[in-house]
Amino acid sequence: MKEKAPVEKNETYTADVVDLTYEGNGVVKIDNYSLFVGNALPGEKVKFVVTKVGKNFGYGRVLDHLTTSPDRVDTSDKDRRLAQAGIAPLQHMTYDAQLRFKQHQIENLLQKGKLAIDVLPTIGMDKPYHYRNKATIPVRLVNGKLETGFFRQHSHTLVPLEDYYIQDPRIDKALIVVRDILRDNGLIPYDERTHRGLIRNIMIRQGYYNDEMMVCIVTNSTKLSNSPAIAEAIREALPTVVSVVQNINNRPTNVIMGPKTKVLSGKPAITDKLLSNKFEISAQSFYQVNPQQTEKLYDLAIEKAQLTGEETVIDDYCGIGTISLAMARHAKEVYGVEVVATAVEDAKKNAKLNKLDNTHFETNKAEYQMAKWQKEGLKPDVIVVDPPRKGLDETLIESASQMAPERIVYVSCNPATLVRDIERFADAGYAVADPIQPVDQFPQTPHVESVTVLNRIDK
Repeated sequence: MKEKAPVEKNETYTADVVDLTYEGNGVVKIDNYSLFVGNALPGEKVKFVVTKVGKNFGYGRVLDHLTTSPDRVDTSDKDRRLAQAGIAPLQHMTYDAQLRFKQHQIENLLQKGKLAIDVLPTIGMDKPYHYRNKATIPVRLVNGKLETGFFRQHSHTLVPLEDYYIQDPRIDKALIVVRDILRDNGLIPYDERTHRGLIRNIMIRQGYYNDEMMVCIVTNSTKLSNSPAIAEAIREALPTVVSVVQNINNRPTNVIMGPKTKVLSGKPAITDKLLSNKFEISAQSFYQVNPQQTEKLYDLAIEKAQLTGEETVIDDYCGIGTISLAMARHAKEVYGVEVVATAVEDAKKNAKLNKLDNTHFETNKAEYQMAKWQKEGLKPDVIVVDPPRKGLDETLIESASQMAPERIVYVSCNPATLVRDIERFADAGYAVADPIQPVDQFPQTPHVESVTVLNRIDK
């Protein structure tokens, strides 16, 4: 017989918060049954209502804090819609507590894997807000009016917003300007239920060192009525805009960008700088959204690579070449691989832009290209990996270990797959040499990046 949970949906309970999940939700227990409750911190006693009951765990919503943690921040001055949209899910925690939480995320996963590896305190920011240099904001019809905002958590209901807290304030201002210009031109927002309407999203990029801005309007059709006047109005209202582009995505999908982008006014890309290198960044380029922390992250990766100028380096998942070009200034040769062809073209352009002739870029899946390079006899001294959240393919780890580099520098955005891959590398003859260094790329959110160096063990 199925065992019944000791709580019921819509019922109210009181409990102590004993832990935090990796998403930053408080953990409470009723008769050893765990419930995950937002806006609840360890050490607090909360009154909460159960919102969902599952077989092994449930969810709840805080009704009242009966006691409060010293790590709590008063968010009464914040727009409550920020919490509804889940933009800054850790905004109720002090920043020191956020940094400790991110360090403990990695420590806890290592302990579960029985790995005796130290984790250093998380490297944070002086001002942990207004840091994002890119915004991709949905556009929908709300109360008969074109609105920009963010979707309410776990739904596709738009919450109108003007202050996003974690974005560069220049982006917030630009979103309001572009929104009003679209309204003035009578343009109809997209409706995902009917797949009708024109304006799906507004994407804005803001240079950090170069004060250049791009406005990208994502449409459901190739035709954007009055586009010359719209582009002119945007550039007149926002003098730092050097690029106004239209991206066409007419597929019934949650994917934000379509394959085709056309320039409406100005340049097809903005230019910015990262670790002394210039980068051309187009609408579809992958570029780290927190340039201040990215420089700390990449400086750390270069330091861990221990480059003297004589090494051959492979950069897996190279994107538009940000890590590759940073490494190229300290290495003999750098080989980069990326599956997105347009990103590889950007990487090649950026190498020329920076007068670096010791880089080589290939379009391919990283695991396929690594096997190819291994077969061709390429012998790297250092391999750098910066994979997506799913981590590394097992065949890539096999190829990397067979190439026998002295060290592997792992830049991770997901502690769970990092720990899994550390275990796989151990089986392939590589061990973590130094403590893992977390870096806070995304303050006010649960996400954490880290740098780990693995050294070859001579057998």
